Amino acid sequence: MTKSTWVNWAGEQRCTPAVVVAPRAVEELAAIVAESADAGRTVRVAGSGHSFTDAVLTDGTLIDLSGLNKVLDVDASKGQVRVEAGISLHAASPLLHDHGLAFPNLGDIDTQSLAGATATATHGTGSRLPNISAALHSVEVLRADGTRVELNEQTDPEGWKAARVSIGALGIVTAATVQLEPAFVLECVEQPVPVADILADIDEFADGSDHFEFFAFAHSATAMTKSINRTQEPEQPRGKVTEWFNDILIANHLYDGMCKLGRRIPAAIPMIHRAATMAGSNNRQIDRSYRVFSTPRLVRFNEMEYAIPRAHAADAIREILELSKRFGTPMPIEVRWVAPDDAFLSPAGGRETCYIAVHQYQGMVWEPYFRACEAVFDSYAGRPHWGKRHFQTAETLRPRYPDWDRFTEVRRRFDPTGVFANDYVTRVLGAL
Repeated sequence: MTKSTWVNWAGEQRCTPAVVVAPRAVEELAAIVAESADAGRTVRVAGSGHSFTDAVLTDGTLIDLSGLNKVLDVDASKGQVRVEAGISLHAASPLLHDHGLAFPNLGDIDTQSLAGATATATHGTGSRLPNISAALHSVEVLRADGTRVELNEQTDPEGWKAARVSIGALGIVTAATVQLEPAFVLECVEQPVPVADILADIDEFADGSDHFEFFAFAHSATAMTKSINRTQEPEQPRGKVTEWFNDILIANHLYDGMCKLGRRIPAAIPMIHRAATMAGSNNRQIDRSYRVFSTPRLVRFNEMEYAIPRAHAADAIREILELSKRFGTPMPIEVRWVAPDDAFLSPAGGRETCYIAVHQYQGMVWEPYFRACEAVFDSYAGRPHWGKRHFQTAETLRPRYPDWDRFTEVRRRFDPTGVFANDYVTRVLGAL
């Protein structure tokens, strides 16, 4: 056991826990949790650190689950795999591909741990596809007394619907059985489309591909669209040079340089927007699903993302683009779609959903911009992504989640003394 400072990916959330541990076995983890609870220390879990909130922060015991990263069992006939919860999506995908299996959907970043991605309702895009946590068939949760319980639709329906998106408030997810699909190949086409055309026929665009999303810059009339569909064509991996040129040089290093220019000279932001739109368009890729879904993200930023009813998407996007223009960010907004699911705290729970994300480059003031955007999202009954910046509280969030009280009952049952709470959990879920 050592004492050290934990810092998240964006570099703005940090804490110095009394104890930091990286167990290699569930039995070791159980002993650590029980000892911490007996000593009066709160317990939080760190995944890859890609959340922008203070969800991880603690001055008690911080658990690093990266050592619990094994594939435990594969049942190819059912399309199910049992994995330890610390495995990253990036590491899991090629291992699953070797068994002929794949996640139905992934986000555009895959560095998250399985536990972290599902606990925060991380998602990809696809109007007919729910978020990643919906693929959880069964989860094993370690409670404050060191005991473990398996939750699924049969053993504990209420606990299962709570544990799939829990922000770590019930206990520590140590393993999960995930429902997968046979491995598949995707074709991704990136092309510029006028923003006005997208907003005029937004439902046709959203439903016209298996996975559709777009990036829009406030000072550009053109959006960068990504239309991704399953194909029967064989995978066609890009060469290393092409991959590096598109994903690293252009999308990261060149764009990072433009953002630095915008931070230093705000008057250059309109030009940056137009240049970025042209540089990031007209690409085609055919490859394994997980290679197409995810791309490297080296540019550092702060992010807010909200889930709103998709019927309001066009109006909300127009308002957010106007705010982006007024507050001067060199970065785009990102728009995606997600199908409903039934996890109690899923931002897409019970409704067809459009996600809108706003970003601010590192070192630039983000709070006034994000607060203004949040006011727009509030007007459309928005629900925040649990791993992205927001200013909500339990009082403001409870009316937006029909199953809020059902989650609270499960939380009281699993963690009655608040061992797994911290300031963020208490703020957004309330005190026990």
